[in-house]
Amino acid sequence: MTLAENGINLFIPEVYDIVWSLVILAVIAVFFYKFFMPKFQAIFDERTAKIEGGIAKAEQAQKEAAEAKAKYESQLSNARVEAAKIRDDARAEASHIVADARARAEADAAQITANAQRSLESQQQQALVSLKGEVGALATALAGKILGAKLQDSDVQSSMIDSMIADLDAKK
Repeated sequence: MTLAENGINLFIPEVYDIVWSLVILAVIAVFFYKFFMPKFQAIFDERTAKIEGGIAKAEQAQKEAAEAKAKYESQLSNARVEAAKIRDDARAEASHIVADARARAEADAAQITANAQRSLESQQQQALVSLKGEVGALATALAGKILGAKLQDSDVQSSMIDSMIADLDAKK
């Protein structure tokens, strides 16, 4: 053999080494499969269950959050509707109050106008009575001058004044 062939043979094991290595490998594989694999599988199953449980909990929490959000949005919507109703009611009440105040002010103004009208009529009546009295006295004085004598008798003056006033009232 050549030196090159001897160098390569150093790296290739003998057949009996390969057979015994395969037997030991098979024994270790059976031992590993029999004792270690069930423990590893149990640990993997436990972790899988924990992960799936965590995912289920997360999905449940997400579902609850979505329900809470829907409930919140519903309450918010109801609150907005209620606030709009309250605003509308307040506006209606304010316009009602304004209308009532306006009606009261108009009634007060009408009453003040009526009182002023009555006062004016009363003053006019007083002025008319006063004027009739003065006109009567002037008429008596004028009649006395025209007749040349003074009308001394109060009954005559009174009847003359009454007849003149009656004539004035009839001309109206």
